[in-house]
Amino acid sequence: MLISNAYAQAAAPAAQDPFGGILGMLPIILMFIVLWFLMIRPQMKKAKEHQKMVGELQKGDEIVTQGGMAGRIVKVGENFVTVEVAEFKDAPIEVSVQKQAISALLPKGTLKAL
Repeated sequence: MLISNAYAQAAAPAAQDPFGGILGMLPIILMFIVLWFLMIRPQMKKAKEHQKMVGELQKGDEIVTQGGMAGRIVKVGENFVTVEVAEFKDAPIEVSVQKQAISALLPKGTLKAL
């Protein structure tokens, strides 16, 4: 035979890791912590502020919806608000909008045309 058999050598005994592999998971843990402080926590804070703003809506507030429609609140219900968006021939044009669709509360007096 021209090719001789090759036998594997026994591996040298590995040194025991005193941390038990925790250092291998450390980058993943650090990435999760960074993700938490840069993305998840600010989003939760923003959602909490929006929920507070929606809960405090009252008649006469001037708002902007997520679709960009601006108007003044005429009536506040459980899940919907009625918003006056314009006037046509001395009659107000009112639209019902879900409370969660309100994106911003404008300062009083912003909408002078209504």
